[in-house]
Amino acid sequence: MSTFDDYLASFGGEPGYLNWAAFGPLAPAVREEVFADADLLGSGRPSSVALVAERIGQAQELIAEMLGADAAEVALQPSSTHGLMHALYGLGGHVIASTGEFPSVSLTLERAAQASGGTLTARWITPGDLRVTPDAVAEVLDDEVTALAVSHVDFRTGYRADLAGLREVLGPDRLLIVDAVQSFGILEEDYAAADVVVGHGYKWLRAGRGTGFAWFSPTARERIAPVLSGITGTVAEGLFVDELPAPAASAKAYTISPPDPLAAARLAVGVLQMHDAGVPLIEARLAERVDSVIEIADRHGIPVRSPRERDARAGIVALAPEEPARLAAALANAGIVVTARGETVRIAPHAGTDDETVRMLDEAIAAYGNETLISV
Repeated sequence: MSTFDDYLASFGGEPGYLNWAAFGPLAPAVREEVFADADLLGSGRPSSVALVAERIGQAQELIAEMLGADAAEVALQPSSTHGLMHALYGLGGHVIASTGEFPSVSLTLERAAQASGGTLTARWITPGDLRVTPDAVAEVLDDEVTALAVSHVDFRTGYRADLAGLREVLGPDRLLIVDAVQSFGILEEDYAAADVVVGHGYKWLRAGRGTGFAWFSPTARERIAPVLSGITGTVAEGLFVDELPAPAASAKAYTISPPDPLAAARLAVGVLQMHDAGVPLIEARLAERVDSVIEIADRHGIPVRSPRERDARAGIVALAPEEPARLAAALANAGIVVTARGETVRIAPHAGTDDETVRMLDEAIAAYGNETLISV
């Protein structure tokens, strides 16, 4: 089999899982790595501890390669929110963000503004369909704006922000801070348009919690003060006591304490699998699965709130049935795992979603439609 075929074959387990935008069940290779590294750390031998610690550098190098960056510009974080905190708490001026953002962006920005003593202001926008487009951003730009914080892929609808277009509108003098939790590893993207990119491996990378990361470009490091910098974020090579050293010149400045090597190992394995399989192939296969979900919804008359164009979406399909709670219950009864929130039911397949899962979805939605007709 090809590496891509091996990747697809690694999606085992029971059919019916369509909730990858919420949580990605750990990949077999990730689980194996956990057991192996835990045994090494259990020995207490310095050589074993050092071997597991090497996973930190491996994860940084792999993420940097996928971003087209340098490993020194990548800092491992407990979560993507930690990376956003380092970025937003170190800024001044006005930072634009949508009121419809996931709280990792919106709440972090609000708290950073509250803690800044007036040097940082959150400038909220509410664009149509909550899509942060270049036009929506251009309408509120002025000399006070220093940055835009945006999700690369909207968690509600799967809308894929135009990073290149946003970069063009912002110009070279404002930062573009991107939350790539719902896109990293499944979309082929030129992240050079951004200045900060944060992500987390517990969804599409199948690496579990604690596997966050953040990339800070040279421009970002010039403009973002490392106010949350901790013991690992300095120029010191070892323990310091008598004198307090300056922040590191690399992304280390945006770290607080040493990363968890077990989490780094999981992240490294998750990224390596996607890297070797090929992100373009993963994106193409995922697009086919999303097409299938949209086709099923259309055939059964359920409105779709997600973009239909492949270049404007990722792995999320938001359905807006007349009775969302009843559709969610029908899917759950059929053994299908999704996220039901408010007026929508979010379907999130992955590249490895099998035909049986798609068939189960089709039959469950058909049954929901038949029940609706009978009740009418």
